[in-house]
Amino acid sequence: MTDYRTEAPPILRDFLAYHETIQGHSRKTVDEYFLDLRTFFRYIKIEKGRVLRTTSLDDISIDDVDLALVKSVTLTDIYAFLSFLSRDRIKNANDPNSRYGLEVSSRARKVATIRSFYKYLVSKAKLLDDNPIQELDSPKIRQTLPRYLTLDESIQLLESIDGDNAERDFCIITLFLNCGVRISELVGLNLSDIRGDRLRVLGKGNKERVVYLNAACQNAIDDWLEVRSNSGAADPNALFISRKHTRITKAGVHYMLKLRFTAAGLDSSKYSAHKLRHTAATLMLQNGVDVRTLQEVLGHEHLNTTQIYTHVDSEALQNAAYSNPLGQIKAKPRRGRPKKQEE
Repeated sequence: MTDYRTEAPPILRDFLAYHETIQGHSRKTVDEYFLDLRTFFRYIKIEKGRVLRTTSLDDISIDDVDLALVKSVTLTDIYAFLSFLSRDRIKNANDPNSRYGLEVSSRARKVATIRSFYKYLVSKAKLLDDNPIQELDSPKIRQTLPRYLTLDESIQLLESIDGDNAERDFCIITLFLNCGVRISELVGLNLSDIRGDRLRVLGKGNKERVVYLNAACQNAIDDWLEVRSNSGAADPNALFISRKHTRITKAGVHYMLKLRFTAAGLDSSKYSAHKLRHTAATLMLQNGVDVRTLQEVLGHEHLNTTQIYTHVDSEALQNAAYSNPLGQIKAKPRRGRPKKQEE
């Protein structure tokens, strides 16, 4: 288990502690920042001649990373690092069959981490007078439209749920499809988070929001609570528990969904908990929910994150084109234009 508090040198540890304690970022997010910076400065140590080039990147210690090394970094160093990531970095070190070259999204995240680190050193820690990577560009990420279930497929999925744990699984999928919660938010729900027709959700960055529960959600929760066992629960506060009476995990939800997708005749390799969140967002937009409201429902910090859903509803775009009052106007025949001869 990675722990930056014991593994990171002081100059990195202070930055990571700032994000966890002041910015309120989750432990998982801060750990990812640490891993990104660790990879970066391992590479920089090779480039600056602090270790032999034959040294395996994953064996390089960053205990000696200091302000002098941080100051020595240039834009050229970072672009070389990105080239290394796109060509020579293995995607999964634990998989002998893994390919080389990280996806553009992974490279963009590392750029964002490095940019945030240097911004902190200038504006917060006051350790740098000027930002040496101020002009750093981020790799261009190709926007892809989110995959989602149609209304009929959503109904098909819900109606196919039966057998063991049917009440629990139906409730989980109903919340995904109606409330658009993240899987991390769902597994973290407690019994005390249910307050009548409202659900308290703890989202990214420990930000709370309230999601309203429609009749389907309230009925599904009531049905689940009727059969949920309170005896011997390892976490009696957890809303959703496993067969072993422990709080259900993200892995447990993923596994359950694969089984339920397959049973419904849907391709389990194409759909996931996040795709159900996409489905909820798309169905809301198709039925008149505006983007600003949807932003609050989904817990997006920035509106542009929500706006991607405005591009997935091709039916709405088609209806908009057909509803234009000028859509029936035809051009008048030009005078003197010869009529087309019939064959």
